[in-house]
Amino acid sequence: MFFYVDWLYIILVVPFVILSMIASFKVQSTFSKYSKIPSRMGITGAEAARRILDANGLYDVRIENIHGNLNDHYDPSQNVIRLSDSSYANTSAAAIGVAAHEVGHAIQHANNYIPIKIRNAIVPVTNIGSRLSMPLILLGIILSAFSQIFAYVAYFGVACFSLCVLFQLITLPTEFNASRRAIAAIRSANILDESEMKGAKKVLSAAAMTYVAALAVTIMQLLRLLIIVASSTGRRKN
Repeated sequence: MFFYVDWLYIILVVPFVILSMIASFKVQSTFSKYSKIPSRMGITGAEAARRILDANGLYDVRIENIHGNLNDHYDPSQNVIRLSDSSYANTSAAAIGVAAHEVGHAIQHANNYIPIKIRNAIVPVTNIGSRLSMPLILLGIILSAFSQIFAYVAYFGVACFSLCVLFQLITLPTEFNASRRAIAAIRSANILDESEMKGAKKVLSAAAMTYVAALAVTIMQLLRLLIIVASSTGRRKN
């Protein structure tokens, strides 16, 4: 029986996949640590989010509770912030930090923050590109055996995959900015004191690293695909 070992994946991608797993574990462990310490004011994540929203004039943004752990998000299409069970009714600095981060995204939308507008605009194209990339790469590599011109089909597939890199690249400043807005808003509203801010900052910093790790994985995947296409189509040239 023939076993194929993808050494490019092992060498280029696996180290960053491991890094991404470590980053995810760090978020979970950091949140777990600081979520057990209630804030002195006893304000829940939902109450903190409402207070910050109102302070920014976003009275029409709703707050809902969803089941799960750290699956909090802002849905601009419904104009609603959905806070997970771990954040909604939790009074810890960790929960407040996560809730305030999602409010940061709502504020970005209200202020027409350019990176988030670009990210939202390219979502449909990115989704299409991610679905087409692998079929185009495989088709281009196979057909390049008959004509070198089909190599361009494979490279077009790589270009489609690169949209995922672009999307994640634009996501980085969006997430970092939302966290900065969150910290500033928490301070402005006097929701946490400086000693409690430590927990909120650590959780948000750990969460930001997951986006950095995800970008690194995708970039390495792109590099791997480029090498595969170049070697597979290039060796068939006359």
